[in-house]
Amino acid sequence: MIKHFTIPVFIPELACPFQCAFCNQRKISGHIAVPSGDEILNIIKSHLKTFPSGNKHVEIGFFGGSFTGMPLKEQEYFLSLAKPFKDSGEIQGIRLSTRPDYINNDVLELLKKYGVTSIELGAQSFDNEVLKKSYRGHTTAQTEVASEMILKNGFKLGLQMMIGLPGDTLEKALFTARKIADSGASCTRIYPTVVIKDTAMHQWYKKGSYKPLSLEEAVTWSKHLLLFFEKTPVKVIRTGLHPSEGLVTGDELIAGPFHPSFKELVMTEIWYDLLNKIPGNKEKELTVSVPEKELNFAVGYRAKNKKMLLKKFKNVKFKPSGNIKHRAQFTFEIY
Repeated sequence: MIKHFTIPVFIPELACPFQCAFCNQRKISGHIAVPSGDEILNIIKSHLKTFPSGNKHVEIGFFGGSFTGMPLKEQEYFLSLAKPFKDSGEIQGIRLSTRPDYINNDVLELLKKYGVTSIELGAQSFDNEVLKKSYRGHTTAQTEVASEMILKNGFKLGLQMMIGLPGDTLEKALFTARKIADSGASCTRIYPTVVIKDTAMHQWYKKGSYKPLSLEEAVTWSKHLLLFFEKTPVKVIRTGLHPSEGLVTGDELIAGPFHPSFKELVMTEIWYDLLNKIPGNKEKELTVSVPEKELNFAVGYRAKNKKMLLKKFKNVKFKPSGNIKHRAQFTFEIY
């Protein structure tokens, strides 16, 4: 099995002309300094030393801002630091994230020249009302055009989505997920919207005109989205925010469904729905065999699912099995 690794290089876009309702680029940039060339090379080399030998796929990822929003010369400089590692075979890919309206032919030609393999677009939503209310500054049509251009030029496409933006609903989020799948994206990220200090959304939150999703709501929405994407070729490569992505920093988080173990909460609920269907018998014991990689999710965050089953059985054991490849194939024995 091929092991996948990404070397993250965070480069904030210091002069972003947009002011999305959920973003305070000035504050985010203040927390993430633009790394020098030497720092970037050290980041790459230090990460390479930690990866195990054997069959692996390593990418350098430029995150932290809209990479292609920078002047072409700056993009070229950063890419020139990464390309030699791809030429030498030490890494197999270069990926970056950007906005749909920051894609054009000149940009794509430059990215091709320097060996970029994957481009992720911050689509956020495929509902124009949600984009407009969020001051996103682009339309769904621009996302569709940019996606098509990326694929036609031979890049892999990623489309990131946010849930709980102003005007969003679960139905709209599921519509966005379907559009992501239909667009030919190979991957997505699901980000719950949080309220960041000194943003338009912060002002709306204080006035009571915007209410973020509760943690429970965000988990439920994400559960439905994950289950949908599992039926498609689209791989969900992140569920939930991570502080290192520059979106949640220190005391800047005002409100919203941030949790350091967000994905585990979502997977716990998916397993809860499956395990809760097992008919109980307080006089008997239960053994549940699950895929090895989902053992912790099956037991549940803070053993939620095990505790639920213990209300139905005298004793409960979870057993990892290398023969079970998907959670739907889990087995149980009552004795």
